[in-house]
Amino acid sequence: MAPTLCLLTVHAHPDDEASKGAGTVARYHAEGVRTVLVTCTGGEEGDVLNPAMDTPEVRADLAAVRRRELDDAARAIGYDVVEMLGYRDSGMAGSAANADPSSFASAPLDEAVARLVEVVRRERPQVLVTYGDDQRGYPHPDHLRAHEVAVAAFDAAGDAAAFPGTGPAHQPLKLYYVGFSRELVLARHEKFLELGIASPYAERLADGWLERMPASDATTVVALAGFEHVRQEALRAHATQVDPGSPFWFGLPEDVERSLNTDDRYVLARSLVATDLPEDDLFAGVRGGREASAGAKGARAR
Repeated sequence: MAPTLCLLTVHAHPDDEASKGAGTVARYHAEGVRTVLVTCTGGEEGDVLNPAMDTPEVRADLAAVRRRELDDAARAIGYDVVEMLGYRDSGMAGSAANADPSSFASAPLDEAVARLVEVVRRERPQVLVTYGDDQRGYPHPDHLRAHEVAVAAFDAAGDAAAFPGTGPAHQPLKLYYVGFSRELVLARHEKFLELGIASPYAERLADGWLERMPASDATTVVALAGFEHVRQEALRAHATQVDPGSPFWFGLPEDVERSLNTDDRYVLARSLVATDLPEDDLFAGVRGGREASAGAKGARAR
């Protein structure tokens, strides 16, 4: 029998899984793919952005509150498994939290990689998704470290000599970075203006924000037909982090938002199976595909 298809995503904080690729995960879960979320930190340094949730009780127990929100969002998306890597939120660069020895950014790299390798070897995904190496738009220490750890674990998980005691070696076949769509940002901005609604993007666009974001160089576009709504539902589950009155997240009418949110975009960073670009499936080349030649291993497919 063919092995069960498995998709594993690596995110920095609770709520990242909602804002990045939620519809993709929901689609694959509905198709029978096993879906695994690894969240690297507890999000303890997150600001409470919803006034209705900004209470002393919530702030005193923010890590537990955010874990409950994460579980709610994961159910809305359709994750089969949620794994916490076990680190503290590092906060922004230069903050006191960033220097905390229990923070993700301060953790020894090999220690963090070993924790993720153990999950990869247990769950045996063919596809691993994380953040890209170009994070100019939002250089959060935890996002930068999530990239480092996930890329290292992609290789180490398949090396039987690496990290003994973390399970039998398993080599994922494809590594993707979550893509960024400048086109979607501009389309949403233009739709606000068309509807006569003040655009939450206007000030950012005028300040050159879009030019500082990564280039839109997607290799893989996953259609979300039937799952356009999942992102919004998952975001609402993060009640401390997402204000339901926020025009940035919920300023457009629901039907308009769904008409714009038609796909998720990814960059294929590594592939050990032959695949033709552009792709419309993260498992292209895996579903009955063949391994790439030894000389092509580790190279980006083009």
